[in-house]
Amino acid sequence: MSMDRLRPVSYSFGVWDAPLLGDTIGDNLDRTAAAHPDREALVDRPAGVRWTYREFVAEVDTLALGLLSSGLGKGDRVGIWAPNCAQWTLTQYATAKIGAIVVNINPAYRSHELRYVLRQAGIRTLIAARSFKSSDYATMIEEVREDCPELEQVVLLDSADWRTLFETGRSGDPELLAEAQAGLSPDDPINIQYTSGTTGFPKGATLSHHNILNNGYFVGELCGYTEQDRICIPVPFYHCFGMVMGNLAATSHGATMVIPAPAFDPKATLETVAAERCTSLYGVPTMFIAELADPTFDDHDLSALRTGIMAGSPCPVEVMKQVIERMGMREVSICYGMTETSPVSTQTRSDDSLAQRTATVGRAGPHIEIKIVDPATGLTVPRGEPGEFCTRGYSVMLGYWNDPEKTAEAIDSARWMHTGDLATMDEDGYIAITGRIKDMVIRGGENIYPREIEEFLYTHPDILDAQVIGVPDAKYGEELMAWVRMREGAPPLTAEALHEFATGRLAHFKVPRYVHVTDEFPMTVTGKIRKVEMREVAARLLGLPEQEQK
Repeated sequence: MSMDRLRPVSYSFGVWDAPLLGDTIGDNLDRTAAAHPDREALVDRPAGVRWTYREFVAEVDTLALGLLSSGLGKGDRVGIWAPNCAQWTLTQYATAKIGAIVVNINPAYRSHELRYVLRQAGIRTLIAARSFKSSDYATMIEEVREDCPELEQVVLLDSADWRTLFETGRSGDPELLAEAQAGLSPDDPINIQYTSGTTGFPKGATLSHHNILNNGYFVGELCGYTEQDRICIPVPFYHCFGMVMGNLAATSHGATMVIPAPAFDPKATLETVAAERCTSLYGVPTMFIAELADPTFDDHDLSALRTGIMAGSPCPVEVMKQVIERMGMREVSICYGMTETSPVSTQTRSDDSLAQRTATVGRAGPHIEIKIVDPATGLTVPRGEPGEFCTRGYSVMLGYWNDPEKTAEAIDSARWMHTGDLATMDEDGYIAITGRIKDMVIRGGENIYPREIEEFLYTHPDILDAQVIGVPDAKYGEELMAWVRMREGAPPLTAEALHEFATGRLAHFKVPRYVHVTDEFPMTVTGKIRKVEMREVAARLLGLPEQEQK
């Protein structure tokens, strides 16, 4: 008998005393408001908006009645295309109250992407900012409107149409809203989020009340949230990080949602944490790096911070240490997940050791199953061995909107979501993400995981941020290339200097052959690095043939 068969397999389940919530999002919000009517629900600092839970629910109900009176109801798709603002949050909860499916539209989309989403989701009403940064939303909407026959109504946030929704809602019959709310099931689809496509068009992950309400609630439970907490949310609402881990974690605990700016601004975030005495701060690693490097960092009193979440992409150990030491976030949590799983599958706990909170993404979240499988056979691997991370439970999406084929590729017949991420599980059930299956570099037959080399590069005193990719090579099939951001005033890093730094500390085949110094990495709005684009740019920089995209 093989000894491997006697080793524990990479399977774990998140045991938790509290049961899953059986509420819809609207009912859960009403319960919170009844329990904490005078606590602050939402602070939109740049807009000067400050609402208690009593006031917030009144605004949500008014908008919900306005939407009902415009002919919208259960199952209708309502798009929201705007940066972070109070109106975004009202739209999120008002649509949930009437059973309309809110479709999150990326603020960075251009006309062709907007057209695709409007058509693919069959959006009836689009709520949008008039413009943001360099994007003229109103003009883009007019450009695509005639190609979107199902789009009946466009409501710009600063327009008479938006004000009319509220005026109509104020004179509406609350019984109509109560009736609509009572006719909803927690398993109804309530949200479509388009995943960041690296090739082709994005897919619309369809999520239910049960999916996202419970995920927000249990993320908040592991952060130890109560009605005393104030959560600074500089991550985008259009993504699960903002609207689920931020908004729903807050409203399911009676905590306060705090908006520091319409889009990420490191100084505005630090100012908001200090002024609002925030106890929790969210961000992807690049955001925390920017905050720590902000010249005004030492001017801000961050002493109220207790916890927060770092997620979205692998979290560098050195950055994590600074977040704990310099920002005082001693209970900071690492979360790992994907839009299709509402999003969080694993999370570190506040009593985890520093090593566990820097070298892993934690254990299975409450009521969630996880396993690591051999990508070739589908069999669960022994603990400690790498494989594909899979997850199952309440958090797995209903499917991709109107795309059963793609759904079947992602979710198997036993309802396991296959993430495409490479991971290992240790003997205590902690997960380390080692990269994407697509990002793994095979150099001369050696499997190399870029994450390991990136962590090593962070130990270089002059490197601020680093990403590693594979580029084509005639002899080895692939070679390693490091993209690095240098600290201000540091000399540019050469391949020779990096080789000298790594000699004796990193296996020779793991030392990047090429180095590219850059000011920024190509990334999505949520902070995920686009390595596909990096490989395309690298091929041009090095005069190499472009790889077929993995």
